Amino acid sequence: MAIQEQLQGLVSKFNRKMEEDEEVRKEVAPLKKTFNFDLGDETYSFRLENAMISDFKPEMVREADVVVTCSAEDFRKILDGDLRPMRAFVTKKIRIEGKIQDLMFLKKFL
Repeated sequence: MAIQEQLQGLVSKFNRKMEEDEEVRKEVAPLKKTFNFDLGDETYSFRLENAMISDFKPEMVREADVVVTCSAEDFRKILDGDLRPMRAFVTKKIRIEGKIQDLMFLKKFL
């Protein structure tokens, strides 16, 4: 499966969870963030606002709150569960610009 398809699936999963769980939605609702993923030859972005992820695009946006930089291969391993995100971070296979807490907050709800 292509990375774009996997990411779109995660976005759909996140949005379904927000629609179905009012308590979780209330916890996420105050966040307003933009995310960029730079995977070398592939780039993606999305916006989190009003407890929903929107504007998922195969391009970077200007002035993102969080920028994730990683090789496509290592990112695929993270998505597939073959590489733990914190291990990737500690071994410098993934770089995060912005607050890592924002990224970890999203992971908590997937």
